[in-house]
Amino acid sequence: MFNLALIHEAIAERIPEREAIVFRDRRFSWRELTDRTRRLAELLRDHELGCHTERSELENWESGQDHVGLYLHNGNEYLEGMLGAYKARAVPFNVNYRYVDDELVGLLEDADARALIFHASFAPILDRIRDRLPKLTLLLQVSDDSAEPLLPGALDYEDALAAASPSRPASDLSPDDLYILYTGGTTGMPKAVLWRQEDIFHSALYSSGADSLEAVVERALDKGPRVVTTPPFMHGAAHWVAFNMWHLGGTVIVPSNVRHLDPADVWSTIERERATAMCIVGDAFGRPLVDELRAGDYDVSHLRLMTSGGAILSAALKREFLDRIPGLRLLDALGSSEAGTQAAQYSERGDAATTGDFALKPDNLVLNADRSAIVVPGASESESEPGWAARRGRVPLGYYKDSRKTAETFPVVDGVRYAVPGDRARITADGSMQLLGRDSATINTGGEKVFAEEVERTIKHHPGVYDAVVVPTPHERWGQQVTALVVLREGQGISAAELIDSCRGLIADFKLPRRVVFVDEIVRAPSGKADYRWAKSRALEALDAAV
Repeated sequence: MFNLALIHEAIAERIPEREAIVFRDRRFSWRELTDRTRRLAELLRDHELGCHTERSELENWESGQDHVGLYLHNGNEYLEGMLGAYKARAVPFNVNYRYVDDELVGLLEDADARALIFHASFAPILDRIRDRLPKLTLLLQVSDDSAEPLLPGALDYEDALAAASPSRPASDLSPDDLYILYTGGTTGMPKAVLWRQEDIFHSALYSSGADSLEAVVERALDKGPRVVTTPPFMHGAAHWVAFNMWHLGGTVIVPSNVRHLDPADVWSTIERERATAMCIVGDAFGRPLVDELRAGDYDVSHLRLMTSGGAILSAALKREFLDRIPGLRLLDALGSSEAGTQAAQYSERGDAATTGDFALKPDNLVLNADRSAIVVPGASESESEPGWAARRGRVPLGYYKDSRKTAETFPVVDGVRYAVPGDRARITADGSMQLLGRDSATINTGGEKVFAEEVERTIKHHPGVYDAVVVPTPHERWGQQVTALVVLREGQGISAAELIDSCRGLIADFKLPRRVVFVDEIVRAPSGKADYRWAKSRALEALDAAV
């Protein structure tokens, strides 16, 4: 039975003294992590949190379990919060720590949150909004460097764990128990994606097939990977990697600076801990990391795997990482909250690194434009017509409390249920997939569709470009035009005309940026994903000022 709590317990029983988490000066063995997460589970059960309605009695968009918010920076407490909740049959969910008062209230209300584990630095905002959240009955405050006092009515996290019993997990754990992940909300309000734990395990939290829990445990007995996680755990890209490595018997290592990406801290951590793997999010993480690697003196010769997911990792950046770290294998992974891991591209030194080309994983495919049929590799029309990246088989149940969006995103085609997260893609003659970009970031110019991410990848081919994001802005004749916001590398004096000209021949002329706005910085979420709402607002400001 593939239940995340049971998998952890089974592996911990066989490798109790191996390190499970390293964070700053704290090292937790698998035995210690088991003790702490059991105590958290008992604490949640003492506050009557758990499962009250089994899956068989519910619709796909409903939950019969209590929900526990994780309002935390990275650290051992985030992953403990996930495991502890699972062991109580409650469901943890991610809370974006950048939200302001009303956004936070909206998220916690939407989630029907019963409990919240939060860092002390967030106590002031919680103090302002707690009267608006009557369902929130348990507050667990995690100490940090903010020196904020304990919020009245809250429990200190460490004290509460010390006082709780390390009882074994609930005896009725089920593969139907939920995993919840809120989408990023970069183009709209975030939505809670509901997965059965058995399905998310196979779709995103285990790197190869397994037909039994015993097989997973046996594989975990080998010397596990030591992975440094750089993105925030509040986004799937980071905690998916953490759970994948745990399911291989590995160790999760958290860099010391949890407030923002600190390249020197990341490489120092990798060097000190002799990490064998790391995860990043596209160029937003990759560029400052490779700049620091170029400037510094770090021994990272033991690093064997770098994974990137959630954003574009350009071909030029891939090549530089592979050239600078001998023996490195680079995994560019495509996935989403609604479909798990869908496709992958592995690159090694000497390979012709590309961007946006992926080998599809089993049960992943491309549906045609109207979602009526599967695109067949090798047909000329298939190769030119953009379709939809999709998954069948192990897919989410739906969106919490939203039957309409559940039906839209998880359509039934010829009796088969699919997950269609919104990524546009083409299938090529050899059956591989070429990613075009999110449909929500599509620009319609003169009746032609332009995928913002495709243009961004092209702009980043120029060696003088440090970062770029592409948005639509109004055009009198074409309706919309392609506008690029670009950050240049220090000392570069490229003109807009030169930059546009460098893209010719790489993409069709109608996709070329008509306007270029040079900026000092691209605003991105902590996950590395571009803030397209900010980008469009900034582009409009610049174009209005130029009139």
